[in-house]
Amino acid sequence: MFASLGRWCFRNRRVVLLAWIVVLVGAIGGSSAIGNAFDGAFEIPASESADGFETLTEFFPDQDSSYGGTVVFKTDAGAEDPTIKESMEEAFAEIDAIEGVAVVSPYGPEGVGAISQDGTIGIARINLDVDIDQTAAGEIGKRVREALPVIDGLQTEVGGQVLAEFEPPESELVGLAFAIVVLILSFGSVLAMGLPISVAVFGVVTGAGSIGLMTHVVKIPDFAPSIGAMIGLGVGIDYALFIVTRYREGTRAGLSHEDATVVAMDTAGRAVSFAGVTVVVSLLGMLLMGLAFVSGMGIAAATTVAITMVASLTLLPALLGFAQHRVEVTRWRGLLAAGGAAVALLGAGLGIPVLFFVGVGFAALTMLAGFFVEPLKREVPPRVERPVRETTAYKWSRAIQHRPWVALAVGGGILVLLAAPVFSLHLGFSDEGNYAEESTTRKAYDLVAEGFGPGTNGPFILAIEVGESGPAAVGQLVEAVQADPGVVLAQAIPSDFANPEASPAYLVQIIPTTSPQDSVTQETVERLRSQVIAPIARETGVTANLTGAVPANIDFTSYLSGRLPIFLGVVLALSFILLMAVFRSLLVPLKAVVMNMLSIASAYGVVVAIFQWGWFNGFTGVEPAPIEPFIPMMLFAIVFGLSMDYEVFLLSRVKEEYERHGDARNSVADGLAATARVISAAAAIMVVVFGSFLFEDDRIIKLFGTGLAAAVLLDATLVRMLLVPATMELLGERNWWLPAWIDKILPELNVEGSGHHDLLIGEAARDKEPVS
Repeated sequence: MFASLGRWCFRNRRVVLLAWIVVLVGAIGGSSAIGNAFDGAFEIPASESADGFETLTEFFPDQDSSYGGTVVFKTDAGAEDPTIKESMEEAFAEIDAIEGVAVVSPYGPEGVGAISQDGTIGIARINLDVDIDQTAAGEIGKRVREALPVIDGLQTEVGGQVLAEFEPPESELVGLAFAIVVLILSFGSVLAMGLPISVAVFGVVTGAGSIGLMTHVVKIPDFAPSIGAMIGLGVGIDYALFIVTRYREGTRAGLSHEDATVVAMDTAGRAVSFAGVTVVVSLLGMLLMGLAFVSGMGIAAATTVAITMVASLTLLPALLGFAQHRVEVTRWRGLLAAGGAAVALLGAGLGIPVLFFVGVGFAALTMLAGFFVEPLKREVPPRVERPVRETTAYKWSRAIQHRPWVALAVGGGILVLLAAPVFSLHLGFSDEGNYAEESTTRKAYDLVAEGFGPGTNGPFILAIEVGESGPAAVGQLVEAVQADPGVVLAQAIPSDFANPEASPAYLVQIIPTTSPQDSVTQETVERLRSQVIAPIARETGVTANLTGAVPANIDFTSYLSGRLPIFLGVVLALSFILLMAVFRSLLVPLKAVVMNMLSIASAYGVVVAIFQWGWFNGFTGVEPAPIEPFIPMMLFAIVFGLSMDYEVFLLSRVKEEYERHGDARNSVADGLAATARVISAAAAIMVVVFGSFLFEDDRIIKLFGTGLAAAVLLDATLVRMLLVPATMELLGERNWWLPAWIDKILPELNVEGSGHHDLLIGEAARDKEPVS
């Protein structure tokens, strides 16, 4: 199948390229024409918070402040100053006139307590209709900021994540710049560099357009395209890199360009398809969580990976058909122009216009001069390739195999040490205090904390249906809540203002003493529910549920934590079975699963140290906060899938060698030597692509990028270069043992190809006597 697909795409390259251009234009054009409907609101699973929101919806339709933001203002003249009051009331009236927006002004009857005790800071609540999606909410936030007055001595800020400004990240351009450099150093060819990048960009851009269209069908958060681009660039360059490497091996062995493409597709193409499917399956495993928000993230990322994989298997062989012998030819003008392009991308990604224009100008000038200046027309001397068994990677593998226990102890020890912080992992939601200090969202948060205390940024709501108990039970509840050491203020509001004595429901606004992300706040919520509210509710017969954004986040975290083991178990079991079917071995997939879990745990440890403990925050700009509850699941799905790329590419090559010569020791060294350069190049690109997202302002994107970069770095170095050769040396022939009864029931999944690999380079090296 893969050989036939590669040959057909090679021969029909114009048709394939045209089809991909149509798909790309259709996805982007359709997304632009229809628009996006991103939605980052968390749906609340069955919980006390969900029950409380039902009460609010029924009895307090205008008081549900769980979706929206705030306008916070400060003036030394005082919030009640006539000029200030008049200007702010005009602004509030203009904001209130926006469709789907309701303003609770501090100057109105419902705004009691919304002006600080010293009278200098005021808060207006901006409530949004729940059917307003995230994109529309961002536009409303822009209109709110534009409506605020500009007066000397008056500071106005807009708070709330929903209304926050969102700048699409451009850090992937930094990764692309680095990819250009790494690929040229690895391949020694500009065109060989351009093919993987072209395929990755095709896949990522098409994936972004497809995600935009899918937002009208599936609930997808606004940061999903950034995550998709991050993953798509990494895997897209990886997959194409594997295939182009095999193609070049084939042409150097004397194959025609078409046959080399067929061989590459029948070997590396198979490994790419298996690795890609594994990543997609891991990401789609998030559907098991049963929450639309989480499922949307998984579907969006899986879509980008799937499109990028298909591009590698179809568009790449077509591009090889166009390139053919030119893959090995690089002229000085092309090399210098590629350097200029890398500089331009770096400037664009870092937001340095001068660097961007210098790079573009240099690239254009070089290409233009290349048609007239003779030295620029000349070919760059090709790199002299050493035999496989003379490479550093082969010698490294043999050295590790001579001392496997030392390598195992060193590699495993470092991973265990890095994983240690996981034991202090605190899942929860960061708050607006983690936004960039110069952002209006962060300034609003700080003003609220300054004027009203940190707990005002995350108030609780006690929703009470009194039934026949009357307001006496409400008073008892308010008194008990107010007496709790974690509460600053508890204030009851009846649903029937005209006749509070007959009101069927009450809303109690509760201000805690601590900020939303503080672990003490979670303790306060749990204590109020179990020790304060529940006993009185049982005694008086009222229905009382503690809800609000902070309790809802706590319930959301608890729900995800409870379902996480199911997700991990399903993904691990499925991956183990797939690897058994591919490698016809019991111990190889078992080792792969264990080592991948160890590298993932180490990446978690790095994330905890940086984002929860605040290590290196002077460099990263990250302030300590809990780790978002969906992060471990997302990182696991992505990293486990990505680590399978290297696992499959390395072990499929090792198995090739083993099945050819039956030498368990040298097959490991030969396989490692044949794949070390491409795995190192792919890993370096991924680390920079992912790590570059640390330059973004959005905490979640920073967190994803750091976690993925750490995982890939550890996997490609400690796992692939130390643990794999060490454990395979210790197990020897047992690496490929599989009980006969399992062999009979497992399906046959072939990632080594159908025999074309015998024509690839390295036969002379393989036929040498085994090195002892």
